[in-house]
Amino acid sequence: MENMRPEDIVGEYQEYELTYYDGTSRKVLVTDIETPYPDGKLIVSRTDTAGIITHVNQAFVDMSGYTREELIGQPHYILRHPDMPRAAFKDLWDTVQSGKKWEGYVKNLRKDGGYYLVFASVLPNIRDGKIVGYTSVRRKPSREKMEEALRLYAKMREDENA
Repeated sequence: MENMRPEDIVGEYQEYELTYYDGTSRKVLVTDIETPYPDGKLIVSRTDTAGIITHVNQAFVDMSGYTREELIGQPHYILRHPDMPRAAFKDLWDTVQSGKKWEGYVKNLRKDGGYYLVFASVLPNIRDGKIVGYTSVRRKPSREKMEEALRLYAKMREDENA
């Protein structure tokens, strides 16, 4: 997975180095520009058991700012915003790998450095009693609940960095 490139970014940005759960890292360029979640749309993606994207719908392409070709074959964490604490994703993975549904509020990073906010439901895809991948469906979040989650995430990040 490549570092983000300044020529793809809209507006002034801050640079961060993110390290992901699998030990890989990349440079991300982040702005304060929010792309509002469109009413009536669902963002859908599927991954394999390692979190590699195997399917995206058009709403996912539109909101992420990436092309379908740029997304397929990439780790889903290509969308991880540095405001999201590591513990949130650990909880997600622990939950879905145990065969259960996970739900939560997520701030996602767009290709252009901006962000969008979602309420995500992630479900394991089970065939013959075995997890073969995951499906994530995102919808427009309640603004009040999202702001509450973002305050909690800021506190969690402080604790992670303490």
